[in-house]
Amino acid sequence: MATRTFAGRLLSSSTFSTCVMPSRARSILKPSTAVGRIASTRTTAACAGVVARNFDLGRSFFSTSSLAQSEKEAALAQYGQPTWMTHPHLMKEGEITPGLTALEYEVRRTLLMESLPRNSVVIATSHKTRFMTNNIFYPFHQHTDFYYLCGFNEPDSALVLEKDNSPRGYKMTMFVAPKNANIEMWEGPRTGIEAAKEVFGADEAIDANLFRYRIVDMASRYENVYFDYPSPSMFMPMDIAKKLHNKPDSDAMSSTKGLSPLIQEQRVIKSEAEIKIMRQAGEISGKAFIETMKFTCPKRLEHQVYAKFDFECRMRGSQMMAYVPVVAGGSNALTMHYVNNDQPLKDGDLLLMDAGGEYNGYASDITRTWPVNGKFTPAQKDLYEVVLKSNKECIKLCTEEHGLSLNQIHDVSMRLIKEGLADLGIKPLPHDVDRRLYPHHVGHYLGLDVHDTGDISRSRSLKEGMVITIEPGLYIPRDPAYPEKYQGIGIRIEDNVMIGKTVPQILSVTAPKEVVDIEFCCANKSAE
Repeated sequence: MATRTFAGRLLSSSTFSTCVMPSRARSILKPSTAVGRIASTRTTAACAGVVARNFDLGRSFFSTSSLAQSEKEAALAQYGQPTWMTHPHLMKEGEITPGLTALEYEVRRTLLMESLPRNSVVIATSHKTRFMTNNIFYPFHQHTDFYYLCGFNEPDSALVLEKDNSPRGYKMTMFVAPKNANIEMWEGPRTGIEAAKEVFGADEAIDANLFRYRIVDMASRYENVYFDYPSPSMFMPMDIAKKLHNKPDSDAMSSTKGLSPLIQEQRVIKSEAEIKIMRQAGEISGKAFIETMKFTCPKRLEHQVYAKFDFECRMRGSQMMAYVPVVAGGSNALTMHYVNNDQPLKDGDLLLMDAGGEYNGYASDITRTWPVNGKFTPAQKDLYEVVLKSNKECIKLCTEEHGLSLNQIHDVSMRLIKEGLADLGIKPLPHDVDRRLYPHHVGHYLGLDVHDTGDISRSRSLKEGMVITIEPGLYIPRDPAYPEKYQGIGIRIEDNVMIGKTVPQILSVTAPKEVVDIEFCCANKSAE
């Protein structure tokens, strides 16, 4: 989607030879890598033990514990989100969330805590339930930093990690909503306090209603307190955040520091498991684009095209749209974030669609532009090829070997757009290219959020495992300074790209973007 212009130690790979470890974790273990050092045998064994404990307790909780004394009761066990025990069609044994194991989450927390000084505590909070109107809630979407650390997908929750000398290296406490049969009858199952320990690996779990009364005292024991000042949508009460910041009841003033920048340093490099999920997200959305192109014709409305894309993504496993799509017919495409999506499509116009499905928590973000009637006019094709060349040439630069940043790739895309316009005999007004004709950046980071890791500068050199968008565009205003045949045309071509060592991987490759492929899709109309 168009946008405006760790340190740590890790676990021995041999200990987990049968497990899937993040690619970054393996790279840290390489002798040539300077970003970290191998953790002690004590920490390694602790992590292995915790994961094994989670698996064993999970089985016990599901089948033989006091909460599920029989196979029949086990089959009826319910949680606030899918688990490998209740949703074997979605998850494999040992996964905390679809595609991500208990080990992966343990490694994330270990990386974070090993990077912090002694006498440190981390406080991460979930989002609250947000309401559209009287008692009518919006679909819940978890705070992504909180989700990244534990995979817990319920509102009104908190995670506290206290660095200590235990074999694990930290104590993990979760504040969650307790089981309540009456509430669950109306709102659906909750995971509950016991399962927070036995499924999600917490050392201690506490009723979330006690969070505001317990957290200040917990934090006062530590010199370094890491948390993020809350937004209105977060579970952290504002008055408690102020107390944590000022530490009025502490003998020694503690130092409070932002948590999100530390987590983003980890999030910006994706693991193999994350890349697999994001590749699936891209494939789902790419196939949805194919069906949507086939569906498009002059008698459609923009919102019908939106509905078609949403339907095709969900039918392929996407749980929701990653963001409100842009479905812009004709000159509506000159508005970068046009989301009204309420106009009829017109014969002879182009349709610009910026959309992506979210799959297992990870976003896709793809833009394609195609003719409403299925055939590019010569003028439309000329401009399209300018943008397409910029898109393809910039993707070639998305490797660690090239050593470029997103900002440097943007400069390349700007040069290519200007050269393409010159080849067409179009002479932009002074400064018009970066102000009106191509006013947005070539890309952004992508992951759990559409605009992922917002604190990571786009001037940073791209590294293997990062995922970014490449999305050059061209938008010709209705201005007599430009040839009439080009006026009112807006084009953007956006792909999701994983940075490779020497070769980039296009995660959105299934979405057609060559003129011949787009016209072929449009010619093969779907059934009414």
